[in-house]
Amino acid sequence: MKKYFAVPLIAFALMGCGKTEETGTAPKSDYKNAVYLYSWAEYIPSEIFEKFEKETGIKVIEDIYSTNEEMFTKLKAGAVGYDIVVPSPDYAEIMMNEKMLSKIDKSKISTYDNIDKRVLKKLESFDKGNEYAVPYTMSATIIAVNTEKVPDYAKDYSIYERKDLKGRMSLLDDMKEVLIAGLGMEGYPQDTDSEEGMKKAAERIIGWKNNIAKFDSESFGKNFASGDFWVVQGYAENIYMELSDEQLEHTDFVVPQKGGSASIDSFVILESSKNKENAHKFIEFIHRPEIYALVADYLMLPSINVPATEFMEEEPLFTLEDLENAELLKDTTPTLELQNKYWEEIKMHN
Repeated sequence: MKKYFAVPLIAFALMGCGKTEETGTAPKSDYKNAVYLYSWAEYIPSEIFEKFEKETGIKVIEDIYSTNEEMFTKLKAGAVGYDIVVPSPDYAEIMMNEKMLSKIDKSKISTYDNIDKRVLKKLESFDKGNEYAVPYTMSATIIAVNTEKVPDYAKDYSIYERKDLKGRMSLLDDMKEVLIAGLGMEGYPQDTDSEEGMKKAAERIIGWKNNIAKFDSESFGKNFASGDFWVVQGYAENIYMELSDEQLEHTDFVVPQKGGSASIDSFVILESSKNKENAHKFIEFIHRPEIYALVADYLMLPSINVPATEFMEEEPLFTLEDLENAELLKDTTPTLELQNKYWEEIKMHN
C-alpha cells in the first residue's frame, strides 16, 4: 500500500536533526538519547515529537520513505541505525517472517490496553499473540465520489462499470490494490492461487480500465479536488487534505462493502535496533489518550485508541465499523508470479 501526502516526499528530520546519508544507514546525530524512526512523510504530527522530547529528553530522529517497497529494500540492503518502522500489515508480516523484528515487551508499554481489541484481533491473522506489531492507525483504500456530479451510485467497485462516467474516474496504479478490488468483486481473497479467479478479476478490471481516465497513484487527490475526476480510488486522508470545506460537503468517502481493503499500519521495532528502551517509551507515549487524539484528528482517521475518543475534536472520515468487511492487506508473495502475469495483461490491454 502506498501513501502520498500533500508534502514533498523527502528524507528529513522533523526535529531538524539530520538527513539520511548516502551510506545506507540511518541519519547520523550527536544525540546520545534518541530514537530513530523510519516512517511515511507527515504521518505523525511534529508537535508529538516536541512533547515527547520535552517530557523524556529523548530526541526523535525521523527519516522518510514513500513506499513499503522502498523501506524494505533499503533495510534488506543493509541499512542500519533505525529503531522503529511503520509498515503496512503485508510488510509487517514479511518483515516478521524474515526475522527482521524484535518482540514487543508489552510490560514496557503501560498504554497498550488502550488499543481497540478488534484491531489487535485483525493483526493476529499473521502476528499471533500480537508479539511484533503495535497498531498505529487503521485506514482503508476508499472510493471518493463527487456527489454533486454523481448523485446516485453503488457503494462498491461496480461504479467503475458505468460508461456514463467514462473519462471521469481513476484507479490506483497499484497492482495489489486494484487486484484486491477485482478479486473481491468476484468472490476471491487477495492471496488466491486460482488461475480461474485471477482471470475473472483481470477481465473485470479490463472492463473498468475502458472507463477510467488513467491509473493514478500520485495525483488522485489533486485531480479529484480540481473537478477533473468525479470518482477516484485512493486513500481518504490524502484526498481530504486537498479539499475545501465546501468540497467536503459533497464528497462521499466510500469504504467498499465488496472488494474493499484495509490497512493497519503498525509500529515495529527492528531486531537491529540499538535503542529498544527508547522505542518502547515512544510507542507508550503515542498511545496516551490525549496524545493519540492528536493523531486521529490530524489524519481524520478513526481512533484505534478507545479512551482517545474522549479527547478528539474532529469527526473521522469513516468509522472502524465501516472497515469490518474490508480485507486486511496481507503478504501475497507466494502468488506474486500469478498476479504479475495478469497485471501485465491488464496494463497492456488497449
